[in-house]
Amino acid sequence: MIISEVILRTVEERQWTTTEVKGLDYAGLRPHPNGGATILLRFAKGAHGPNHRHPGGEEAFVVSGDITIGGKRMKAGDFLYAPAGESHDAVAHEETILLLNLPQLPIFE
Repeated sequence: MIISEVILRTVEERQWTTTEVKGLDYAGLRPHPNGGATILLRFAKGAHGPNHRHPGGEEAFVVSGDITIGGKRMKAGDFLYAPAGESHDAVAHEETILLLNLPQLPIFE
């Protein structure tokens, strides 16, 4: 799939989808041609994202909140790049929203 059009996702139309992990939900922003996606991922305070691997790498920007990803504590405005094959978990110290660019979807271990 080649995306050749402008995509706008307004805050008013945002729809959060629950995940199998308690306290985590996401809002899709843009699908990627190879099966990945750009998403917002929301953590409730204390939520734990289990260990997972990123076959295509990951870019994470903290929109709001306080979270530890793979042992690295991050707050609003911080950015993390995880190279392809990197594994990590995540723990939210307060409600947190991440903007994630996922060239391929993660694999949970």
